[in-house]
Amino acid sequence: MELKSYQRKVIENLEEYLGYVQEHKSLAKAFNQYWEDKIGPYNPLDGTGMEGYKNNIPNAAHVCVKVPTAGGKTFIAVNALHTIFSAYDFAKPKAVIWLVPWSNLLQQTVNTLSNPEHPYRQKLNSLFNNRVQIYQKADLLQGSNFNPTVVKDQLSIFVMSFSSLRANNKEDRKVFQENGQLEAFVSQYKDSEHILSGVDDTALINVLRYLNPVLVVDESHNAESDLSVDMLKNLNPSFILDLTATPKDNSNIVSLVPAIELKKEHMVKLPVIVYNNHDKTEVINNALHLQRKLENLAKKQEDEGGKYIRPIVLFQAQPKTNDDNTTFEKLKVQLLGLGIPESHIKIKTANIDELKGIDLMSKECEVRYIITINALKEGWDCPFAYILASLADKSSSVDVEQILGRVLRQPYVQRHKSFQLNLSYVLTASAKFNETLQSIVKGLQESGFSEKDYRKVDKMTEEEKKTVTTDPVESFLFPEQQAEEQEETIDKNRVTFDPNADEEETETTSVITEIETIAEEQNRQLEEQIKEQEKQPVDDNIFQEMGTKVKRYKVKESNKDFIDKIEFPQFFIKVTASDIFGTEEELLNRESLLKDFKLSDEDIKIDFDQISSDLYKIDLEESKKNEYRPSFTKIEDSMVKDPIAEYILAKPKDNQITDITHQMMQIIGNMYPIPDQEIKVYIGRILKSMNTEQLRDILVRKWSYTDKIKGKIRQLADSYAEGRFMDLLKSKKINTKANWKLGNEIVPGNTGSSIGNSLYEREGSMNGFEERVAMEIGTSSNVAFWHRNLERGKGFYINGFKANHYPDFIMQTKSGKTILIETKGDHLDGSDSEAKCRLGNEWEKQAGKDFAYFMIFDKKGIEGAYTLDKAKELISKM
Repeated sequence: MELKSYQRKVIENLEEYLGYVQEHKSLAKAFNQYWEDKIGPYNPLDGTGMEGYKNNIPNAAHVCVKVPTAGGKTFIAVNALHTIFSAYDFAKPKAVIWLVPWSNLLQQTVNTLSNPEHPYRQKLNSLFNNRVQIYQKADLLQGSNFNPTVVKDQLSIFVMSFSSLRANNKEDRKVFQENGQLEAFVSQYKDSEHILSGVDDTALINVLRYLNPVLVVDESHNAESDLSVDMLKNLNPSFILDLTATPKDNSNIVSLVPAIELKKEHMVKLPVIVYNNHDKTEVINNALHLQRKLENLAKKQEDEGGKYIRPIVLFQAQPKTNDDNTTFEKLKVQLLGLGIPESHIKIKTANIDELKGIDLMSKECEVRYIITINALKEGWDCPFAYILASLADKSSSVDVEQILGRVLRQPYVQRHKSFQLNLSYVLTASAKFNETLQSIVKGLQESGFSEKDYRKVDKMTEEEKKTVTTDPVESFLFPEQQAEEQEETIDKNRVTFDPNADEEETETTSVITEIETIAEEQNRQLEEQIKEQEKQPVDDNIFQEMGTKVKRYKVKESNKDFIDKIEFPQFFIKVTASDIFGTEEELLNRESLLKDFKLSDEDIKIDFDQISSDLYKIDLEESKKNEYRPSFTKIEDSMVKDPIAEYILAKPKDNQITDITHQMMQIIGNMYPIPDQEIKVYIGRILKSMNTEQLRDILVRKWSYTDKIKGKIRQLADSYAEGRFMDLLKSKKINTKANWKLGNEIVPGNTGSSIGNSLYEREGSMNGFEERVAMEIGTSSNVAFWHRNLERGKGFYINGFKANHYPDFIMQTKSGKTILIETKGDHLDGSDSEAKCRLGNEWEKQAGKDFAYFMIFDKKGIEGAYTLDKAKELISKM
């Protein structure tokens, strides 16, 4: 199981933030700079920019990832653990406390992380060298396979619920009590600083504190109370990763996933079609007919080779009294009275759980109707739930926010042939329909979506609404009359649903036809929106999600015409199409050029003699403003004796190579599209040629050696990709075509000096030499405008054999020539610049007579590049 593109973006964001931590050696500075570079500095007056880092839990990096419901939070966290521990010193134990808010989610998490057949566990095994152990609280209290030796040698994940650490009852207090089973850990304590006052050294809580764990807080919006914050502090964490669809105000968000990304990947059934019926009888009748319609479509799809789906209706009953049995029991009786088999109906409330032990996704399961009130909250998942039918009284606004998220998950995470199976449905009968819609919006927001994600139809007339709107004074004075008037019985004679009808006989009601028509139109619109949106970089989608926090600068009025006229060419590659018509084109990326690249066969000549030891030693110290420096950043010093090094070197050579390769793989991280297995074999070959002293040196100076190896891998991949690129160009398999346009506004992050003739109101920040180029060329009399091209997914890039190349400037001459300029200080003249220059010049050749590329140095130069004076002279004639 691989990461979806938006999930990969989350991991990249986290890696990026950790890079800032490494650079700034301060969690707060790193966070603030990270966002300033993306969207500009925080301005409390207009609310633009990201608010500063909140030091919620002293000593711990505390960051949040915002992911909508059904976005795969668990899988993101599994991959994030590898990213986080790659920033740590290897001597620190890899201990993780995975916190969940509910008992059902606890068991679900334990099962998915423990099961060797589950993709989550398989991913953990591949990322952590098959050394992974999952524990529950009982295992830890008994010391079951839990001791200092195993903890040093593996990734240990302790899955626990919030409540089990809050010590509210006798069972939970065991975490804070003396525990002889954990005596072995006490001898490992370096000092007693981590020991909680008044708590025995051997108590589980002190062992967890000694491990200085990483916390993964699932559904973290449930861990915001003072009690919860104390719980987090008590664990003495080094790093906290919050996962939620609805971050609270004190969250330090490092990455957020736009809802549309989930629809693009077929993770959710959106939009939600909301249909307000005349009364409860219609709600039931239409829910039954709609379920039948969806099931017939699902059967047809399965007959044609699709996957099994059995659409389920969630009937939300309304409690009448404290003893609310009557409502859902009555509904069950009414459904049975229509001839629906009892095996098709289950009740799930706070007190009754008829779903226990039932696999709703199984073909053997017959459940089609689940009657609930608000019991199906977060943590309950069934992708087969398609219809939420609310049976609240007409005079009530319908409170669906608690369970709306339960019908949003898309079965099998794929697009289904029948468009009706790609959406979800809410049926109501509410005279207070506008209030009901507010509840739906709130439900969507609590799942990480928005009001854009539903469509409504209101069939109840204004007359009908007036008749059920009661006078509040009358309601107060004569409550017994009101209750009588509001009691609404189901009229069995108006229910036309026949559970025993053959498929051919089932009638489609006018309501179902209407719902289908709306669904088809909404589905079409959303797919068009996705198509359009796929053209823009993911960052743009994220910025849209962030709304007014993002500071945008518009194109100057006088330059608006240029925006529409210039279309920038990019490289496209011919690929074999999936149909019988031969070939089609797709945007070229390095993945397609490195498809047949076999790193494991490449040469391993690397000069390690030049390694200078980088010292990254960071002491935990408090700075003036109670901001703690990170305790987990890299340590590299030949004077530091690594106990793990001696442990590894005592093993046979093959085992040494396996262990050191694994450590280096963790530091190297993702080198997509080169497969991890290829990198592993390549590193193994390098290590095989080394003696014991060299291996010892690697274990002490892992980062320096890994940087060298990474550089060599990049060089080999670049060289292969360039050769392949030139071959495909020669054989006419690669060409250019117009594909990218300038936007009407930009998000530069930090802005640069105001220099005349710019395309936008403000341009991005520039270094000294870049400012000179903007001044000396951008303001020339024959130049119509200049623009500081943005990087990191925001601006135009030349795609080719290098990682995407973002030139520093885009300029347009008055004669209509579009010029890309890459500036280089005279010290930057290595092989990287040479390759970029070759790519840029090849792009110019293929792009046509209206485009040009210049790499500009101040005085020096490399082949194919120009000095500033020469470039000025040439551009002035264009």
